[in-house]
Amino acid sequence: MPALHSVVVRPLVTEKSSTAYQNRKEYAFQVAPTATKRDIREALHKLFGVTVTDVRTMQVRREAVVRGRTRGKTEAWKKAIVRLKDGDSIAVFEG
Repeated sequence: MPALHSVVVRPLVTEKSSTAYQNRKEYAFQVAPTATKRDIREALHKLFGVTVTDVRTMQVRREAVVRGRTRGKTEAWKKAIVRLKDGDSIAVFEG
């Protein structure tokens, strides 16, 4: 298994992910594009000491962007939506 911080890149704290946390207790993370669901489950267990019950992943496509006169594309990345066992929580999302 790769290093834990290279599997789970960062938590995604947006309005949409905050609403999903409040309503369904789901957490959203940006993960490595090569990470599998098993890698994500083990990394979160070792990093935060929580029990993961469900992992859903999706590939986020590149988008065309315009910044002034420059045109470019954002990078593609992978998102994981994670549900934990009842009673478990991650402190990053409870601010």
